[in-house]
Amino acid sequence: GPILTSADISPIQYTGLFDTTEEVELTSESVNRDRERVGPDCFELLTVLGKGAYGKVFQVRKVQGAQTGRIFAMKVLKKAKIVCNAKDTAHTRAEREILETVRHPFIVDLLYAFQTGGKLYLILECLSGGELFMQLEKEGIFMEDTACFYLGEITLALGHLHSNGIIYRDLKPENIMLNHQGHIKLTDFGLCKESIHDGSVTHTFCGTIEYMAPEILTRSGHNRAVDWWSLGALMYDMMTGSPPFTAENRKKTIDKILKCKLNLPPYLTIDARDLVKKLLKKNPAQRLGSSKADCADIQKHAFFKHVNWDDLLHKRLEPPYKPQLQSDEDVSQFDTRFTRQTPVDSPDDTSLSHSAELAFAGFTYVAPSVLESLKEGFSFEPRARNVRRHNSSPRTPISPLKFSPAGPFKSSLDGEPDPFSPMSPPTAAAPVPKENGAARGAPQRTSLGQINM
Repeated sequence: GPILTSADISPIQYTGLFDTTEEVELTSESVNRDRERVGPDCFELLTVLGKGAYGKVFQVRKVQGAQTGRIFAMKVLKKAKIVCNAKDTAHTRAEREILETVRHPFIVDLLYAFQTGGKLYLILECLSGGELFMQLEKEGIFMEDTACFYLGEITLALGHLHSNGIIYRDLKPENIMLNHQGHIKLTDFGLCKESIHDGSVTHTFCGTIEYMAPEILTRSGHNRAVDWWSLGALMYDMMTGSPPFTAENRKKTIDKILKCKLNLPPYLTIDARDLVKKLLKKNPAQRLGSSKADCADIQKHAFFKHVNWDDLLHKRLEPPYKPQLQSDEDVSQFDTRFTRQTPVDSPDDTSLSHSAELAFAGFTYVAPSVLESLKEGFSFEPRARNVRRHNSSPRTPISPLKFSPAGPFKSSLDGEPDPFSPMSPPTAAAPVPKENGAARGAPQRTSLGQINM
């Protein structure tokens, strides 16, 4: 049957050459111009990049229609497994909607989303520079000018999310990817919360312990200020080699976050020390960035005094590290447990109930940039896009089904966490579990799924 159904039809806006906005109805005629079907057949499977309980992530090449020849990451999720849990279904949809809503130079791009009878497909840009975590492993610590560049781009990305009423809640090196030029891209939107504007709070317990703000841990209600705490923890991690509060287990780590004084190494500059202290205020009302000005307060801090924010936003500044890439299809940095597998998208003969199918109504999506090219009657020239280096990560997400709140921070996992659960982003940036423990001497850090308590 057709990929687009009546349930998928929705208006999409695109901006023309003169900044005029027009409503374009998403129908098989307007999207699939010249009988192009935006579906699995439009993509050639090249390599398996990852695998989990809910599906697979592939490196793919587009072989039909607009953007023919370009390399993407394709995440395939099995509907039947997702619909077993209402939260998984809701988070999968919410994440897809966030990726559609948010367009920013430092946030991963969603190009297509479509579905078949039993599967969901998300096509995203490939991020070839690997995880920021990999660079931290390689360097040990960053010099302050390097940290300043990355923290500046992250600040702009978080500020953009906040301006859209979205809090991120899982900022850590594994969720920050580098593109082929070396600029950062935020990924992994499975723990985001929408509709958090001035005065709003939420109580969901989620995140990665070492980066979680005290108000999340105490379940006292939190807002976007939690992201600025995480930025402070990330800044400390970048410049010292580990997060500010760590211990041999989660309970002791939480105790440190809630009770211990921040210790700063003497080699940090006065400006760096001041910014870390102001971001890691345990009282969110005193934390830098907690005012209505949000990221603007952070941008004004002396640590960023040499940053031209307009140049940074428009990628006019040279990144401190440019990935050395051999070819568009280079997957040498991905886990060989996956890349050695034969890339096969298993046959889809699943039939879901009508109520289950309704859960995925409206999932189909074509990016405005693609829609515009179709309306103009031309295709993008194939552009070389390199596959990101896929690195093992010691901190991997735990889906709600596999996390038991019965005991204090006890995982009910029998094996290793599923890095490609719907709680992970629908991106190829989901981390792969590390087999030999954490790097840089850091304890194992895992993302906790959303648990309302």
